[in-house]
Amino acid sequence: MQRALNVFRQKGLAATSMIDLAEATGVHRGSLYNAYGGKEAIFLSAFETYAEDYMRGIRSALDQTDARLALAAFVETVLASMIAGSPARGCLSTRTATEVDEAAPAVRERIKLWLDDLQEAIETSLGQPHLADQLTLPPEDAARFLVTFTRGLAVMERVYHDEAQLREISASLVRVLVRQAGKD
Repeated sequence: MQRALNVFRQKGLAATSMIDLAEATGVHRGSLYNAYGGKEAIFLSAFETYAEDYMRGIRSALDQTDARLALAAFVETVLASMIAGSPARGCLSTRTATEVDEAAPAVRERIKLWLDDLQEAIETSLGQPHLADQLTLPPEDAARFLVTFTRGLAVMERVYHDEAQLREISASLVRVLVRQAGKD
């Protein structure tokens, strides 16, 4: 599944063919069809690996005692996922969300569920009193904002491929979301 995931990350769901998947995995196309039923099912299986790893990284990043550190670690985890690889692999969930059509309702629903899970994980982490008190927004609003922001950041990465720009934008986000000491 990791090899299939790499193909989807490089090419996107729409541009990936069963031949691409067979070549990458070393499994004959017919065997892939027999085992999974088609490209969409392979994607969904590979996406589970991606989603679990990503969420584990996000939860770990947000497990801090200081909101500024938590958000900086969160952003670093998001950026690391986007800019890894050569060429940079970008954001699988955002790329898939923007290219999947109504013909793939299972994929669309899985991406939606993943985004909801991401928002919930962020809200839960930031909702801890020691972090929530440091935020300029309630945890629910901050979580929604972070999910939306990171999807936009993924688009900026795809268009500009400029890591320094992404880091500057992300630093601004942290400054906006964390109260300055002594100010309300």
